[in-house]
Amino acid sequence: MLSILIPTYNYNITKLVTTIWQQCKKESYPFEIIVVDDCSPNLTLTKHNSEITKLENCKFLKNKQNIGRTATRNFLCKEAQYDWLLFLDADVIPKYNDFIHRYKLEENNNAEVIFGGVSYDYEMPKQDELFRWEYGKKREAKPVSKRLKEPYFIISQNLMIKKPVFIASNTWNESVYGLDILFSNNLKKNKVTIKHIDNPVLHLGLETTTIFIEKSLEAVKTTYLLENKNLLDSDLRPLQKSYLKLKRWNLTGFFSFIVSKFQNRMKKNFHSLKPNLFWFDLYRLHYYIQLKSEKNA
Repeated sequence: MLSILIPTYNYNITKLVTTIWQQCKKESYPFEIIVVDDCSPNLTLTKHNSEITKLENCKFLKNKQNIGRTATRNFLCKEAQYDWLLFLDADVIPKYNDFIHRYKLEENNNAEVIFGGVSYDYEMPKQDELFRWEYGKKREAKPVSKRLKEPYFIISQNLMIKKPVFIASNTWNESVYGLDILFSNNLKKNKVTIKHIDNPVLHLGLETTTIFIEKSLEAVKTTYLLENKNLLDSDLRPLQKSYLKLKRWNLTGFFSFIVSKFQNRMKKNFHSLKPNLFWFDLYRLHYYIQLKSEKNA
């Protein structure tokens, strides 16, 4: 009844799989856990991860070449034998000991998507991971009450979804960062029934500030590219809405000029012990305006 699907790349997934497996064994319905390694170069770690096959109903597969998380998820979907799919990122761990039970598949069968949420450890990480931690705590770790205000905005690190709905919504197969926005947009367009519950996973794999900024700008570029292909509404993200307001007031040029004067100061702040997330919003908006300006030049 439940296929638990985990894409991984150079990450130890044994604790996650063992934890999930032990919880699944307590439930009354059939399950499987499938892990696909996206051609990790660390062969020792890959061999270690493959030991999960010693557990009943666990399968470990490896891509012959690196194809990215989205394509790997599509492959996992094809491999799954059950109708309910639970997608988990490799670098998470359930917050609650009854994580699987909380999804209550028998009771939630009328829903097409069940989102449990994402959380972050209370313990402060080292400084070069602090920015990602702060962003996650304040922008991603939302209680059910806040998620319900924008029900279609999901983070796919912890996503329960029916197989036909996933196939219809996961329409992009190329390896780019920031595709959750397209997935959410497709769920909204298809008027999918989504249920939000209190069942988060802890996100453990924090990127350094430098890598997180790079990935965030890549996500902005992905939004811009999807817009150009008419695959994404132009007013879905707060970033897009802010741009449309500035454009309506003819202030995009003035905004970019002001932010450009403070860019070095902003970058320095992002690496500090007190990173300013509002400045980060401005920083990404400035990059988005640049992309838009290049198109119209």
